Amino acid sequence: MELELRRGVIVLAVLSQLGDFRYGYELRQALAEQGMAIEEGTLYPLLRRLESQGALVSEWRTDGGSPRRYYTLSDDGRALRARLAGSWRELTATMEKLLEGAS
Repeated sequence: MELELRRGVIVLAVLSQLGDFRYGYELRQALAEQGMAIEEGTLYPLLRRLESQGALVSEWRTDGGSPRRYYTLSDDGRALRARLAGSWRELTATMEKLLEGAS
């Protein structure tokens, strides 16, 4: 059950960390440091899907080392992040009210 709860917020968690360009491993570390560990097998397909849907843009960089694909939000991605964040806040406020009455 906990896995299902987490699955519903992974997209918003990823979008929340892509205001600037980041590559996959760097993004995984940032999320894990804040308590949202995501497996590579979940993150990389999600990044590709979000890019194909227009929420992300990417570019390849070498920076003197191995090539890495860096991702950031597109304009549509910023709008999606704002919309999902609003929905998340409404949902958590509702759940707080519901849980207050549960004993």
